[in-house]
Amino acid sequence: MLRTLFGDPPRKAEGELAEAFEWMERFVRLMNDRISAGKDGERKLRTYELWTIGLMASLDELEQSRYAARRFAARVRKPSLARMTEEEQLDYYRHVYFDKNAFIRVFAILDKLGTFMNDLFGLETEKIKSHFSYFTVLRGMRQRNLHPALTAVLGKLKDGSREPMANLRKRRNTEIHYMNTELMDDLVQSHQSYRADFELEDLEAQMSDLDQSFAMVTQTLCAAFEYAARLPNLNR
Repeated sequence: MLRTLFGDPPRKAEGELAEAFEWMERFVRLMNDRISAGKDGERKLRTYELWTIGLMASLDELEQSRYAARRFAARVRKPSLARMTEEEQLDYYRHVYFDKNAFIRVFAILDKLGTFMNDLFGLETEKIKSHFSYFTVLRGMRQRNLHPALTAVLGKLKDGSREPMANLRKRRNTEIHYMNTELMDDLVQSHQSYRADFELEDLEAQMSDLDQSFAMVTQTLCAAFEYAARLPNLNR
């Protein structure tokens, strides 16, 4: 959808992204088959189906936002807003919009996956912590030695993306929890403008963090849904 903003053809999912979508689609079909066979007395399977469809939509939106953020960042060539043309400033603000949408969605997807795993595996994490994250669920699985094959894969993905995810988390927390952050940024820029142009953040470094975190999310979804689709109690 967003590729039309740049005159680009529609995305064709490939590689890990395509694999993640394929496993989620397979899980949805599995739920449909069991529901059609009358095996959803408590309507749990319908819930899993809807959650999975929602995760697929969120992954699609993350990929599109990441794509748009990178394309708009490529148009920003000046080191400060003061040196930009009006059009370049607009491209910068467009980049910021899609970049924010993307890094917030990274954590939203993982937390939705945590809710899904918690219910599917009967982990009852809510009894320990009422508001829990994906990382809380993963830590609980590791401590209780539950589903060790999956836990090992997910733990490796988490540990391998520790630095870029920490950078995104800091930006996410600033964006969500500090109401006046943008106002403070404006004030800082106003004060510094008397001395020198206020330099922009390192857009390429931020995009690298987003790229690595996107890969982690994609691989995590792929691993989780491949495991879920192969569960014996869901294939009977």
